[in-house]
Amino acid sequence: MDLDVFVNTHRIEWDRLDHLLHRGRKLTGAEADELVDLYQRTATHLSLIQSSAPDPLLTARLTQLVARARSTVTGTRSASWRDAVHFLTAGFPAAVYRSRHWWIPTAVLSALLAALMGWWIGTHPEVQAAIAAPEDLRRLTSPGGEYETYYSSHPAASFAAQVWTNNAQAAAMCLVLGAFLCVPVIWILFVNVLNLAVGIGLMSSAGRLDTFLGLILPHGLLELTAVFVAAGTGLRLGWTVIDPGPHTRRTALAQQGRAAVGMAIGLALVLFVSGVIEGFVTPSGLPTWARIAIGIAAELGFLAYVYILGGRAARAGDAGDIAAGERSAELPVAA
Repeated sequence: MDLDVFVNTHRIEWDRLDHLLHRGRKLTGAEADELVDLYQRTATHLSLIQSSAPDPLLTARLTQLVARARSTVTGTRSASWRDAVHFLTAGFPAAVYRSRHWWIPTAVLSALLAALMGWWIGTHPEVQAAIAAPEDLRRLTSPGGEYETYYSSHPAASFAAQVWTNNAQAAAMCLVLGAFLCVPVIWILFVNVLNLAVGIGLMSSAGRLDTFLGLILPHGLLELTAVFVAAGTGLRLGWTVIDPGPHTRRTALAQQGRAAVGMAIGLALVLFVSGVIEGFVTPSGLPTWARIAIGIAAELGFLAYVYILGGRAARAGDAGDIAAGERSAELPVAA
């Protein structure tokens, strides 16, 4: 492409579009139609320049012009309660449902790894000795030890808030750091699995695995599911960097990134429920079976939410992204 010839050919259209944009709401019907037509043409011109003869100054000018025109053509819209309701009943569960091929394998592999590592720790005294001194291990695993008193060490409300904050931060890190080729997500996931495996191994070696599971399962089912969903979504985002599929890498990352932001908000709400259970149910005086039943009910409720509401919304085309009319148009990348 001869850039000078291209600019001389289309400069009049760009100047006309800029003039119409300065007119604002004083446009006639014919001028409004002309503005839409010039906006579409200029967007195509910008794409052609970016792909064939990128020029920083010209690209910057046309990018600004296209952005102003798009804002004028599409208008602006304020968020409403309808958006929040749609997010909770369709957008978020649909995003979780559509990413199930990432977070379900992540959950299964993590659970198997935690069980295997827990067995290895529990059956090898030398490994336990490397973790802590014998008196420290007894302080952790004995009746009334630190594993049991941990959940009642602070007032329930403040403990639930602290747990929620920590877990939400971990989930957000999985989502945000996924773009770095998955490596940080794998590390965060491994640290969580290792902590779980140490608890399983040490308590099983002390013959108190049932006590440990009775403390972990009420809140841990929902909490770990949220972490696995975040990790799976982060891995999916990282894989998009490697293989963007049929879209350009920029478009694919923008789509997955917007969905990940929504997932972070939704998972924060899920982890809030988990934190409430951990703060008020886990250390309560309820029988073990009752506490575990509450945890199972919360987990089944979340899965039903994802598979019923999310599956229905996903089949209707909802991807957990913003509405199609509010996204940047996908422009051709070659002449």
